[in-house]
Amino acid sequence: MTSPLVIFDLDGTLIDTAPDLMASLNHVMDLNGLSHVAFEDMTWLVGQGAKVMIERAWAHHGHPSSPEQLESAFDAFLVHYAAGMPGRSLPYPGLMAAMDRLEAAGMKLAVCTNKTEALALRLLDSLELTARFAAITGGDTFKVKKPHGDHILGTIAMAGCSPARAVMIGDSINDILAAQNAKVPAIAVPFGYSDKPVAEFSPDLVIAHFDELDAAMVEQLIANFAPAR
Repeated sequence: MTSPLVIFDLDGTLIDTAPDLMASLNHVMDLNGLSHVAFEDMTWLVGQGAKVMIERAWAHHGHPSSPEQLESAFDAFLVHYAAGMPGRSLPYPGLMAAMDRLEAAGMKLAVCTNKTEALALRLLDSLELTARFAAITGGDTFKVKKPHGDHILGTIAMAGCSPARAVMIGDSINDILAAQNAKVPAIAVPFGYSDKPVAEFSPDLVIAHFDELDAAMVEQLIANFAPAR
C-alpha cells in the first residue's frame, strides 16, 4: 500500500501571500494609471494565476486589455513579485506542526497550485519549505490546471502515490472542484482567498485551523471516501 499523500494549495492555504500579491498587482496598476486593489478584492482576484488576476483587476476598472498589454503587465508583475520574495508571505498558523505530524505518521506532502511552477518553487525555496514536498506542480506544469482534475492526478503521479490514498486541501472553489473532478476527498480551509464561504462548495470537511489536521483525520477521510469511488 502506497503512503498517503496530502496535497496543499499554495496561496491562501499553505502560505498567506495576499500582502505581496497585492503589492505587485498594485505596482502593475500604477504602471497603467489605475486605482489600487484592496485586501478584500483578493478573495475574488486570486486563484487562477497572476495573469488572470491582472486581467480581472483591469476588467473591474473597465480597462481594456489586449493580449500584448496583458503580457507586458504580466512580465512587470513577475519581476516585481519575484524580486521581493518572500516579502511578508508566511505559512499559516499551525502549518509547520501539522506537516510534522503528517510526516511522522509516514505521509507524503505535495503542492498543487495555479501559480506558475517557477514562482511556486521560488517562494517555497525562500521560505525553506521545498524539501518538505514530494511534488510541487504549478499552473503551467501540465496542459491543464485546477479546477481540472488532471492537475491533481498529475501531482499525485509525480509524488509516486495513488489517487486512492490522496487528499486535497485548499481554500477556493478551484481546489474543491479539482478534488471532486479527480475523485479525491477535499478538505477546505476558511481563512484563505474565497469570495464565498468554502462550505458552500461542498468539501468533504472544513477545518478552521491547521491544529485540527492530523494523520487520523486524513486516514478517516480516505476510508470514508473509498466506497464512493
